[in-house]
Amino acid sequence: MARLMSVSLTTEAVVARQKTVTRRLGWLMLNAGDRLTLCEKVMGRKKGEPLVRLVDVEVVSTRRERLDAVTATDVAREGFPGMTPAQFVEFFCATHKGCHPDTVVTRIEWRYLEED
Repeated sequence: MARLMSVSLTTEAVVARQKTVTRRLGWLMLNAGDRLTLCEKVMGRKKGEPLVRLVDVEVVSTRRERLDAVTATDVAREGFPGMTPAQFVEFFCATHKGCHPDTVVTRIEWRYLEED
C-alpha cells in the first residue's frame, strides 16, 4: 500500500505534473521503488473533510542534503520555476517550523506512474 504524502503547498504543480522533486524534514524511511499517493492535505483535516488523492508516484531516488544546497533546476522541479534558490530556502524555512538554511533535509525524486 502506498504511503500518503501531502502536497498542499504545491497542489497545482502536481496536478500539472510539473513537480518531480520535494524536500522534507524526516521521511528517512523511503527508498527508490517505494510508492506514494500525493494528496491535497493528509494531516490537519477538519472533521468530515475528505482525503483528496491526486496521483500515485514511484520514488526514483532519495538523499540527505542541506536545504541551502538546492539548485535552480531543483527549485523548478519543486514546482516553483519563478523562484531563485535563495527565495526557495526562505519560503521553505518560513513554512517548516524549526527549519534553517543549514538544516539537512530529505530530497525525494519521483516519477508519475501513469507515464508507463
